Amino acid sequence: MSQNPPATSPVIDAASVDAAITSRMSARAFLPQPVPRATLEHLLEVAARAPSGTNTQPWKVYVLQGASRDSLVEKCCAAHDALRADPSLAEQYREEYDYYPTQWVSPYIDRRRENGWSLYGLLGITKGDKDKMHAQHQRNFRFFDAPVGLMFTLDRVMGRGSLVDYGMFLQNIMVAARGHGLHTCPQAAWNGFAKIILPHIGAGENEMLVCGMALGYADPADKVNGFITPREPVSSFTHWLE
Repeated sequence: MSQNPPATSPVIDAASVDAAITSRMSARAFLPQPVPRATLEHLLEVAARAPSGTNTQPWKVYVLQGASRDSLVEKCCAAHDALRADPSLAEQYREEYDYYPTQWVSPYIDRRRENGWSLYGLLGITKGDKDKMHAQHQRNFRFFDAPVGLMFTLDRVMGRGSLVDYGMFLQNIMVAARGHGLHTCPQAAWNGFAKIILPHIGAGENEMLVCGMALGYADPADKVNGFITPREPVSSFTHWLE
């Protein structure tokens, strides 16, 4: 186990910390280059320093590589195709918790639409081109060709606050990955296929799927990785009270 510096020690290279955060993006095309297990273990060890209410540390991680990854991809892509052919199957594939609102309102719906159509525009997918939309959405279930797929679960006994803890843990993984030249893509798209995923990874009956994540070396030649989402200025979401 690596030795951590004292918690009170100053961070000398603040610019590198900022760069790791601001260079994080949702990569949607990866190289086949494998990621060493030692690197993955290190990232998870670092990420586990995330805070959690009363130090409950509610995260549980499943790492898929090789045959286990490929088999899950095959299963979920087949389910995704079947769902398109027969929309009534949607009743079988429901998320266990609401990631998105049941009714969208501004400004969130506006940002969502901008995100979707900006990505599709970059890829030359026009409105109404359902075949290309389906194919692009299915890229999620191929981990965007990343060699490493991560699945995250939570014990159902835990409260909603544990999802806040989980978010900090996930962010730690994504930021720590940047320090090793890696990229990630957090994926809620997998959640609807939990009934396929949980048995595949050997999760217990008490576990709920939180999300998936693709991890690997981003393909710099693929134009999709040039898609960087905008952020609102600090002034738009901050209230200063004195």
